[in-house]
Amino acid sequence: MSLHDDAVLVLKRYEDQDELRRNYLDHLSAHPGGMWKACEAGHVTASALVVDPERGRVLLTLHKKLNMWLQMGGHCEPGDATLAEAALREATEESGIAGLTLLPSAGAARSASTMGGGRVTGGPVRLDRHPIPAPCNWHLDVQYAALAPGGAVEAISEESLDLRWFAYDEVAGVADESVVRLMERTRAAL
Repeated sequence: MSLHDDAVLVLKRYEDQDELRRNYLDHLSAHPGGMWKACEAGHVTASALVVDPERGRVLLTLHKKLNMWLQMGGHCEPGDATLAEAALREATEESGIAGLTLLPSAGAARSASTMGGGRVTGGPVRLDRHPIPAPCNWHLDVQYAALAPGGAVEAISEESLDLRWFAYDEVAGVADESVVRLMERTRAAL
């Protein structure tokens, strides 16, 4: 199965945000290359909010290009077999934390594979479509949540200006509404 096929399957099984989910499916139907950065009409991305529920906190990255506190995430790559693996890869690369585990989420497609010491077992927590600068128009982000293992130590990547843990109640003061909604949905699924 191709990454495109996996994305269609994941989105068909996702049982929330029906209108936005339909927009994603329509985009993928109209654009066979809609998984890749080169698709100027927009492309699917994968992200994951790294959560430490024992300490009531989330790890955010200060994005180098956007200068905003965001969850870990980015573009799908040819080696990604599934959206869940793409989200886990991005979270691991950008957080520096090995052994992340995707949070299982109700009403979403589930897969079961391992990657980079992490376990891919969950489906998306939410979807977020946002405009990006030209030449592309849109990121159609499929957002997951990743649980940090006990004693996790983060390491900043070259894609970040900073990497920091924030208590749940601090997120609204530093991040945009999309990140706040992702955190709220993640907390409800914990």
